Formats: sequence, structure tokens, C-alpha cells
Amino acid sequence: MALGVLSTSAAPSQPVLRRLLRYLRPFRRTLAIALGLLLLATLTDVAQPFVIKTFINRDLIPRHFAFADLWLLGVGYLGLIIASAGLNVGQLFLFQQVALAIVRQLREDVFQHVLDLSMPVLDRTPVGVLVSRITNDTEAILQMFMTVLSTVVQNVTVLLGILAAMLWLDRRLGLEFILVLPIVGAIIAVYRRVSGPVFHQAREYLARLNALLNESLAGMALIQAMGQEGRMRDSFHAINEAYRRARLKNTRINALLLRPLMEVIYTLAIIWLLASFGVRGPGAINIGILYAFLTYLGRVFEPINGLMQRLNFFQQAMVSAERVFELMDEPDTRPQAIDGDGQITAGHIELEHIWFRYGEGPFILKDISMNIPPGATAAIVGPTGSGKSSLMNLLMRFYLPTEGVIRIDGQPLERFSDRELRSKMTWVLQDPFIFVGDILFNIRLGDDIGEAEAVQAARLVQADSFIRALPEGYHTPLGERGATLSAGQRQLLSFARAMARQPVILILDEATAHVDSETESAIQQALRTMRKGRTTVMIAHRLSTVVDADIIYVLHQGAIVEQGTHESLMARQGRYYAMFQSQDSGLPD
Repeated sequence: MALGVLSTSAAPSQPVLRRLLRYLRPFRRTLAIALGLLLLATLTDVAQPFVIKTFINRDLIPRHFAFADLWLLGVGYLGLIIASAGLNVGQLFLFQQVALAIVRQLREDVFQHVLDLSMPVLDRTPVGVLVSRITNDTEAILQMFMTVLSTVVQNVTVLLGILAAMLWLDRRLGLEFILVLPIVGAIIAVYRRVSGPVFHQAREYLARLNALLNESLAGMALIQAMGQEGRMRDSFHAINEAYRRARLKNTRINALLLRPLMEVIYTLAIIWLLASFGVRGPGAINIGILYAFLTYLGRVFEPINGLMQRLNFFQQAMVSAERVFELMDEPDTRPQAIDGDGQITAGHIELEHIWFRYGEGPFILKDISMNIPPGATAAIVGPTGSGKSSLMNLLMRFYLPTEGVIRIDGQPLERFSDRELRSKMTWVLQDPFIFVGDILFNIRLGDDIGEAEAVQAARLVQADSFIRALPEGYHTPLGERGATLSAGQRQLLSFARAMARQPVILILDEATAHVDSETESAIQQALRTMRKGRTTVMIAHRLSTVVDADIIYVLHQGAIVEQGTHESLMARQGRYYAMFQSQDSGLPD
């Protein structure tokens, strides 16, 4: 099932619950201690009505009030209350500690899996859907674990303890009450069947809401520039209203199914208990046991009500867990190395008869062959849609060719590990991504690169001067996407990031596309520095930036139609010549 597709299955599958329970294994010792505290807390809770029963039967009814006995009962009763409170605090803390640790690990597992997903999967999955899986859905699972590991386990233990106490006090009445429990079980089963699809819909609408929010915030400038505020508001309202209706439907189910039926059962149980004692006659009634039974009857419905109410959390968590595991089950289809022992040393790139298409669509690249010697600069030009970016995706091994072979230093691309490729081949995007953090962090980007190396890389690409002019220099914090920097400064920063890695092969994706002419001059100087001594493949829209390339490949409709140096292509007066002339005259190419 594709991510983000609405699912309305009624009940969570057992494998989902089993997969969640696997996360409990590393915490078995802590869980054992918490369960021990919980059992002791339950014993202290269940023992309290016994103390009152003893007082009624031994002291109150005979009117035999011995101060020592009363003091002992009072101290014992107070001790049970204090012990119960302390034990419950302890078990609750341990259970919630385990729940938080489990969801922390689950989030890290999901995020790691997203990092490992192939580009085709990431390209077709909305960012908001991924964000919702990692944040909202795991948060629902956290609430479930906190509830199940503390409240639900406690409720079940208290319920069993109360039933045992009832059987101890009066076996016949205890057995009669146990016969009521299947009715409660039937209510739970009906509730799950009715509310399951509603929870699925609510979680799906919430994911869609997140996806729309992420998309809108990222493209707010375009939305305002194109006057699309009304359309986006309507879309948001439609999804938000659908989410409201789904949650309201769930509220109605709770209001009409859970509370009324539980209140009826509780009332009938009270009537049954009084009637049972009434049938025995006045002489057979034990007031202490009657009090204890009435107390237990009030308490037994507290855990039952708690379990019923916690079904909300359980249903939400199971729906969320299905969605999280759906993402985690998305196979890692990234192209992998065959043996991974290849090493890039010179940077000689060869493409032999490359054909490529996305899925079952039309071919984007058709019979592409290139030979880029070590240290040479190759430019790839052509109109929009000619296949330039697809070719870069193949070089970076984000995708594999449908047909043909790509070689580096004589070895197929599949022979190189991801680590070798990413360390020896660096891609500079036309719209460089700047992370939240300081300048130095964005140059080093977590790699084992010293501060001196980062500063030297910035100097080489002419970025050092503008960085030092910032309020805190290399330690100046940057906001999301580097919004406080100009387009040219962001590009120079991305150049410094590339140079700090000292790549053998440099991939430049329209590096001057979004900068003015004055800034372009500085960037061109930086590019010349970067290209020295390394193989460079550059996509360019501005043909003035490729005139000194060693070889230029002209793409049109996915095929190479011309190749050569700038001078030879201009002399041919073909497609490249026409494109260059149109740009030089200011006309669209």
C-alpha cells in the first residue's frame, strides 16, 4: 500500500502488537521491578476494606471499643494508604520511564529507516506524511505505552485482586459477579469493531493536514505571489472539517456506547448485591462483608471503566503503529554496491549507452555515452526537460540506469560503497540547503573536518570575507534554510562545504542559476578554484559559465545531439550556437 493512502481496516493486526511488544525486551528487569511494586500496591489497596470489615464485625456491631485495638486498626489503615501511594508512585515512574525509552528507540528506528530510503520512495511521499509518522504517530504510541504500562496493567491487577478478595469473602457471590464479566467483554469487542475505522480515518486526516501545512509553509511566498491564499484556505478547511467530523463521530460512539452501558451494568450489580443479601434474611447478613462487597463493587468498576476509556489510546496507538510499521516496511531499494571494494582515485567517468526512465514511464535518457577524463570539466546543457537532472541522479547513484553502464576509473558504479561514493563525489545543488546551526556546522556538516580545514575551504571559495563580516563570524547561527543569507552567500557556503571534503569528482547543478551578475563573478572565481585538479561535471543554464569547459554535451529530448568545446560548437552553428546567441541577445532560448 502506498504511503498516505487512506486505510479503514477495523482492527489492528496481531503482528503489529507483537512488533511493538518486541521493544519491551531490553527493559525486562525494569518491568519486573515495576510489576513487583504494582502487585504490592494492589495488595495494599485490596486490604483496606478488610480492615474496615474487621472494625465493623469485631468492634462496631458488638459495641466493643477497645482503644488499643482501634488505634492499631487506624494505624494499619493509614499505613496501607501511605504504602499504596508510595508504591503506585514508584511503579508509575518506572513504567513511564520504560515507555519513554521505547518510543525514543522507535523514533530513532523510523528516522534511520527514512534516511536509508531510496530517492524514488522519498520523491513520491509527501514530506508531511513522513513528519506525521515520525512525530504524531509515535506520540500516539507513547501515550498508549504510558497508559498500558501503568494504568492498564494496574487496572487489570486491581481487578484481579478485587475479584480474588470477593471470592475469599463470599465464594457464591464472587462467582455470581464473575458471570457479569463476559457482558463487559462483549461491550469491549463491539466498541473496538465500531470505533476502529473511525480512528483510522481520524489519523489519516491528521496526516493529510500535516502534509498540507508543510507544503503551504514551504511555499508561502509562491502562494501569496500567485494569490492562492483562498484555495489553500479552502483545502485546509476541507481536511480540517473531515478530521473534526471523524473525531466527533468517535466521541458519539464513546458517549452512546461506553458510559451508558457501564452505568447500567454498575446499577444492576448494586441491585443484585442487595437482593442477594436480602434473600438470605436478616440473621444471615454479615454487615462487615456487605460493606466490603459494596466497597469492592464500587472499586471494581473503576478499573473496568479505566480499561474501557483506555481503549481510545489503544485504538489510536494501533492505528498509528500500523502506519509507522507501514513506513518501516517500505523496502530499502537504494542501489547497493555489489562488493563495495572499489576506490575512486583519478575520477575518470565513462557512460556507455545509458537508457533511463522512471518506473514504467517513457525514456528520459536515450543512448547516452560520455567519456570525461580525470581532472577535466564537462558541461551538460540543454533546455528544461532534456534530462540533465536525471543524468545527475544516475551519477550520484540515486537511481540505476535502465540499460547501460556507468564506470568510474574503469569500474562499474555498483562496485563502490555508498561511503566511498559520498566521500569522493560531492554534489552542489542549484538551491543549496542550509541547516539550522552555525556557519561552521554547515561547512563541516557533522563530518570529521577540523575548524582550520573548514576555514581554509571557505577562503578558497571566496566565502571567508563575508563570513567574518557576520556578527559572530563562523559561529553565527543560521535560521531555517539560511534565510538570513543572500542567495549568493548560501551558494558560496555550499561551495565551502564541498571543498572541505576534498572530493575527487565535483557535480555542479546550475550553481549560478539564482544569483545576480555581480555575485556570479565571485562564484565563477570560486568555481575555477574548485575545479582545479578534480573531475567536474556541471549542469548549466547560463552558457556563459561553460565556455572554458573541456567538453560540452548538448542534450535535447534525452539524447546527446552535439558535443565538443565551446569554440567547435559555435563554429558548427547548430543547436548550441542558437542557444548561446539567444541568451547573448537576451531572448529566451
